Amino acid sequence: MPKITVVGAGNVGAQCVYRLAQMGFEDLVLIDIVEGLPQGKALDMMQAGAVEGFNAKIKGTNDYEDTQNSDVVVITAGLARKPGMSRDDLIAKNSEILSSIVKNIVEQSPNTILIIVTNPLDAMTYLAYKVSGLSPNKVIGMAPVLDSARMQYFISEMTGSSVKNIHAEVLGSHGDLMVPVPNLSTIDKRPITEKMTQKQIDNIVERTKNGGAEIVKHLKTGSAYYAPGSSAATMAEAIVKDSKKIVGTCAYLNGEYGLKDVYVGVPAKLGKNGVEEIIELKLTPDEQKALNASADAVKKLCEKLTVRK
Repeated sequence: MPKITVVGAGNVGAQCVYRLAQMGFEDLVLIDIVEGLPQGKALDMMQAGAVEGFNAKIKGTNDYEDTQNSDVVVITAGLARKPGMSRDDLIAKNSEILSSIVKNIVEQSPNTILIIVTNPLDAMTYLAYKVSGLSPNKVIGMAPVLDSARMQYFISEMTGSSVKNIHAEVLGSHGDLMVPVPNLSTIDKRPITEKMTQKQIDNIVERTKNGGAEIVKHLKTGSAYYAPGSSAATMAEAIVKDSKKIVGTCAYLNGEYGLKDVYVGVPAKLGKNGVEEIIELKLTPDEQKALNASADAVKKLCEKLTVRK
């Protein structure tokens, strides 16, 4: 039976665990530094299982020993953005938090696969890779599947088409320089460029880039968690079930798309070894230029990281 740990019992972590329980996973751990928080949420979720019909055993804990031998660990812990705060503003504090978590996790589960949700996500995923000592295919970031889902919904909202019949392709970093690719996004298997005006597409692209900030603006005292938590759960499911599903993933590139030693969003095949194949799409020169700029911004952010192994 696969064991999945989620670090951070805040809104994103709790949503992730709850979705995993609904998916049928039974050996789950929710860990947080706040005493009582993961224990209370875990108990509440297991009681919900009696209503919904799932039989998950969710261990709420403050002790890393309870995470031992986890197949996948999703790390959601860290400070959330506040209105007016950029992802870059988060880097110093979240670097410290993430480094400590990764060391504790890998000590208990040296063969695990890490899924990073902590922002600024691309830089934090690179940091986790450096701190963990794991191979890069076993350290991945969550964001591209989330960014694609947001674009997918915005297209659905604008056109009235079902989200089930829409595919949205988003590459690059999780932030202002993400690269929505309208040319490779479809409605009913046809490019959205055939179904939407350029003005509509431009609106969708801009709204996708600011998808997280739009929610932060509404909430005022928090950030998105339903879609991020569900996105992380979907990635964990693909890995432990060895499904070979192609998912938008913040993955380590070492030559793919002409980029090296950087984590950015690309479509990747996920399985029991983490990233098993990076799918290289055919991009236009402008799209490639935008992806390069996105990767350069991530590299500059990574230069600010202090890696303490």
